[in-house]
Amino acid sequence: MQKALETPYYAVIFTSQRTDGDQGYGEAADNVVSIVSKFEGFLGAESVRDSNGLGITISYWESMAHIDKWRQNAVHSSAKSMGRETWYSSYRIRICEVKYENSFQHPEHQ
Repeated sequence: MQKALETPYYAVIFTSQRTDGDQGYGEAADNVVSIVSKFEGFLGAESVRDSNGLGITISYWESMAHIDKWRQNAVHSSAKSMGRETWYSSYRIRICEVKYENSFQHPEHQ
């Protein structure tokens, strides 16, 4: 689980439906993760995908300005193009400001 972050911050929620087959997706996703993890203003991400290809990835950012810079990144732009052409049958992006965060960690699972 993502460690607690200092509020406020922004969350980009990317919900997608994958097409069948890898078609280079795994390698490209690894490359994007490697680059974004070093990107200014990036705070972390969490991602899940079910057996039917429905996935949700939430990335966390310090500001909208950092999100806008990432949106314009060449590697990210290339991945978006491949996503539309090959990897996704549909997707939705939502951006929200996180004003409050609370968490719990059971002592036996720390």
